[in-house]
Amino acid sequence: MALETTTLVDRVPLPTPMTARPDRQPIDWLELFQGTCLVLIETTGFAVTTLLLVLGLPLFVFLAVAGWDLGLLFAQLGNLADHYHTAEPIARRFFAQDLQIAFLIAAGGLALLRMPAFLRRLDRRLNEGDPAHV
Repeated sequence: MALETTTLVDRVPLPTPMTARPDRQPIDWLELFQGTCLVLIETTGFAVTTLLLVLGLPLFVFLAVAGWDLGLLFAQLGNLADHYHTAEPIARRFFAQDLQIAFLIAAGGLALLRMPAFLRRLDRRLNEGDPAHV
């Protein structure tokens, strides 16, 4: 049993299709709007999960190296913070720049690895639909 809902978008009067030339079909505005929303939602989910994976990976690695001991992890982070605080300004800048570059490379690489599966899922979601609307 399908759940039928009426939203504000369903109540908006859609433009009436002009009489199309024989070689063109009229645009289904509701389907175009729904498809655009689906693509935006799926793309946002892909981007957010990719960023969360990239940001969580260093924490996972550092916890694994510390033997899953939070006290040891925070001791090492405190040591890193002390070294960062006492470093020369140029060394701080290079360290920050290296972290930014590593983050961009990791995010881009993970996005490229996940992209084929994302595109297949998006294509499948766009092609599925209620047969009554076809």
